[in-house]
Amino acid sequence: MPLLEINQVHRISATVTLDAGTAVQIDQYAAFLRASADEVVDKALGYVFTKDREFQEFLRTPEAGQIRPSLRVRHPSGNGGRPRKAERSSDGAAKLSAGAK
Repeated sequence: MPLLEINQVHRISATVTLDAGTAVQIDQYAAFLRASADEVVDKALGYVFTKDREFQEFLRTPEAGQIRPSLRVRHPSGNGGRPRKAERSSDGAAKLSAGAK
């Protein structure tokens, strides 16, 4: 049996808009816990999701699997973070390619 248990978690980056006061309190709570603001938001939302009985009931409905995503998730470009640029093919059509190093 291994001495360590490693839980790999798939993390994403997303952009959200908050009230200014909420943002300040997230930073204050993070300082209080000696944690990152990301950890505070993640754990706080996880806590709310598990404690909200009506939400848990909603998750068991077909509607929960058919939501339209509204969270603005940042997707990696797939080329080491370099932006993609448009290039022109011989026929003049634009095509995307990874930026040169």
